[in-house]
Amino acid sequence: MILPAKAYLVRHGATTWSQSGQHTGTTDVPLLPEGEERARQMGLHLGSIEFGLVLVSPRKRARRTCELAGLGAHAQVEPDLAEWNYGDYEGLKSAQILKDNPDWCLFRDGCPGGESPAQVSDRADRLIGKIRSAVGNVALFSHGHFGRVLAARWISLPVLEARSFLLDTACLGVFGYEHDNPDQPVLSLWNYPPSGEPPKT
Repeated sequence: MILPAKAYLVRHGATTWSQSGQHTGTTDVPLLPEGEERARQMGLHLGSIEFGLVLVSPRKRARRTCELAGLGAHAQVEPDLAEWNYGDYEGLKSAQILKDNPDWCLFRDGCPGGESPAQVSDRADRLIGKIRSAVGNVALFSHGHFGRVLAARWISLPVLEARSFLLDTACLGVFGYEHDNPDQPVLSLWNYPPSGEPPKT
């Protein structure tokens, strides 16, 4: 019996913009030294897992995290793993956006000049299709908001529910199945920091 593939999602390590709370979509911001260190620590967790497929966002912060975690040599760039395109809100903090648009919610409203929730949901669904057709475990290196949407869509929730899935920098989420039944997708692990004990999944 061939077991369904699990997906191991890693958000990139810390950057100056992730620490300041600025929305970082298309801007390539490098990892901070502490972000690089946590990426290396994440590699200690992932090193014992055999992956049939490694996919990484086109953004440098995700690709660098993948490299430092020891999987860069096997990685394929996957455009659907890119962060939400924030359009006019690129580089802004939530407080700045809410000052002009107090009812704004990214997961409901999207961004002017950027992506809508439906567009990001479509990207997540395409990626889930690739994961479920993969042979062997899949490693994914991506971003905070897109990773949250991916988690929601994995368990068939609408994009709006992604607001409940906080994902910190250089943390891990594992997408699996209850009793290895592909008809019962679950989040086996979520927002797991690299400083913790290795996950038992």
